[in-house]
Amino acid sequence: MADSTTWWLLAGAAVAVELLTGTFYLLMLGVGMAAGALAAMAGAGSTTQLVVAAVVGGGTVAAWHVVRRRRFATPAGVSTNFNLDAGEPVQVDAWAADNTASVRYRGTLWTAVPVGGTPQGSGLHRVREVDGTRLVVEKV
Repeated sequence: MADSTTWWLLAGAAVAVELLTGTFYLLMLGVGMAAGALAAMAGAGSTTQLVVAAVVGGGTVAAWHVVRRRRFATPAGVSTNFNLDAGEPVQVDAWAADNTASVRYRGTLWTAVPVGGTPQGSGLHRVREVDGTRLVVEKV
């Protein structure tokens, strides 16, 4: 079996496992394995194929890690393990006398309460957590 065939089979297996598990990093490693296959098709030696696959695969994993950290960052102290709404933006137009506000979030009206109990003004806020049917928000 040709070296390029082995690389393509490995890349296909990585993509298949990624589809089953949802681990995007495996897709990036599959890209590295595809680069190894292209290096094999270009006539590179085994060592060069491994280096190309490692550099491209590792580089794409590192790049995705940086993009994910920057784009999907949540505020410090907020755990999104069980709270998928944490970090989402909401617009608070005005606070009521009882320190609550009605905000539109996910297509419906929610009652928002400020972190610490004291409103910090109107404008853009970030969901800190969901407490029952209320969004606990903080000023951005």
